Order: sequence, then C-alpha cells, then structure tokens
Amino acid sequence: MANWSAPSPTGDPGVLPPPAPQPPPGIIEVAGVTKAFGDVVAVSDVTFSVGPGVTALLGPNGAGKSTLFRVMCGLTAPSQGTVRVLGADAREDQAVRGRIGLAPQQDALFDRLSGRQFVEVTAQTQGVDAAEAAARRVLDLVELDADDPKPVGAYSKGMRQRIKLAAALVHEPDVLILDEPLTGLDPVQRNRMIRLFHQLGDDGVCLLVSSHVLDEVARLGSRVLVIAQGRLAATGDYRDLRDLMDDRPHRIRIAADSPRELAAALVGHGLVSGVSVAADSLTVDTNDVDGFGRRIAVVSRELGVRLREVEPTDDDLESVFRYLVERR
Repeated sequence: MANWSAPSPTGDPGVLPPPAPQPPPGIIEVAGVTKAFGDVVAVSDVTFSVGPGVTALLGPNGAGKSTLFRVMCGLTAPSQGTVRVLGADAREDQAVRGRIGLAPQQDALFDRLSGRQFVEVTAQTQGVDAAEAAARRVLDLVELDADDPKPVGAYSKGMRQRIKLAAALVHEPDVLILDEPLTGLDPVQRNRMIRLFHQLGDDGVCLLVSSHVLDEVARLGSRVLVIAQGRLAATGDYRDLRDLMDDRPHRIRIAADSPRELAAALVGHGLVSGVSVAADSLTVDTNDVDGFGRRIAVVSRELGVRLREVEPTDDDLESVFRYLVERR
C-alpha cells in the first residue's frame, strides 16, 4: 500500500511533523449546554472547563446554578450540548457517578437518623468498605460529633450544611460539587469550611462551589465562573471580575450625624462624583473607593460629625450581574 504520509518540513518524505501540544483536558468539560423545562430556559449555551482545585460558580437565585450542577452529576440530561466529567458522561457511566460527590442546596435528609447513621447509609449506597469508620472520618473533618444521638431533623441550618458535606465526602470523590454550602454557617464555621475546601483542592480534588456572596468568593479562590440569567456572563480570576467594574462608580451609604454638612464637605474635597441626602444618611458615588476609604474618617473628624455606618450598597453579586449583563 502506498505511503500517504505528508512530507516533513525538512523535506524528508514519509515523516509526519510532531503534533502541536494540546492543553490537558479539564476534569469537568461543559460544551454548549442548554437545559430547558418546557418554554423556560434555565441554562443557555454554557461552555467552560474546570480542573483540580477550587472553582467558584457565582449566580443569584434563579440563575441556573443548581440546574447546571444536576446536569453535571448526570441527574438530568441537557436539552443540548455535552458534559464530560473525568472523560465520561456521568448520566451514562455509573463508575463516573461514583467518583462525584454532591452536596445539594436543598435538604433531602433522613431526619430520624443520627448524623453518623445518615452518613453511614450514604457510604453503604456508594459501596464503601468499613462504612462506620468512613463516616466517623468525614464527620471529624466537618467538625460534627459522630456519637451525638441527636436526629438530623433536629440539626441547625449550619449542622445540616455540614452533614450534607460529610455525606458528599464519605466515598472520597475526585469531583466535589457543592451548591451554596456556606449558607447558614457562622463566621467561624465558614472559615473552617473554606480551609477544608482548599485542603481538598490542594490534594487534587476538583471542587466546584456555588455562592451568591462576593466576599465568600474572594476567599474561596481566584477562579470564578459567573452565571446570570442562565448564561455564562464572565470567567477568570476574581480580581479580573472586579476589574470589569473599574469604570463604574462605587456606591456607598453613610449613616451619620449632620449628613448635609458631611455631603457638602465630601463634594468640596472632590471625594465623590454624586451624592443624595436623606434625613439621617447620605449615599455617595465615588470613582476612587480606596481614596474615599482613607479620607472619610478624616473629613468627618474635622467636621465633628459622628459616623455610625459606612457600607457599600453595590458591592454585591446582584450588582455585578446587572453590570455584566448591561455590558453584553
């Protein structure tokens, strides 16, 4: 049979040039995914790739986060597009489903069981050997007492969040999908869980964590996927996301004595580009939020005006989404 190989760049016949290096595939590959429920499109033409470590998925309620997670875990089929997890379709590959851990936003627990019993049952359904020992190990990770007889139905919101995480971890998954896992945790618990996420990510686990709070995302990690109205609105580093907003003034509410006097002084110092005054507060726009933060206390002290509260009103995810969608 004739040799149909192309000549090499050097002119030697029959020698193929080396293939161009290809980037390694992501652990999760989402390509053109759309999910519709009748006339309602929950997710529209979403494409991204996720590797090991912690990646944050940001989206307000109703943005499509939970639907996207269900598609990735193989719990529902996409209307269009493909999802590959660890190189396979989790909906068709049972072995791959067994390598995914999911902590859903909704509570679906066996409320009459103790925490250890609940996690043991989860371990047994995943085929884990020594289910009790595995349950004790992950309960210790999430700082719950394995010998506490209290039924799960009597748990606080924070405890229910942690028991769901323990159940998602008990079979040592390679992929961990966590839907709003920090909701209901107190600040100490939240910090501990974030440290645990990073520890797991450093060990090579692929974690995709949803949140609607920018402050949480800043601590979760720098890799961010932003979903708004079912569409992927932005991807990249958290700092890049904040940079997208640099050409828009930041809005800050100030509760203070003598708000009119303070407003006039801020305008006079050139610290604000706009201001509105209410009975006991003022709202200002500034293009230099860092400079404003350094000067506001100095100006108020010079005036003898007491500040009661200084709070950004647009440093939230809903505001970021509005901004990103308007730019599209």
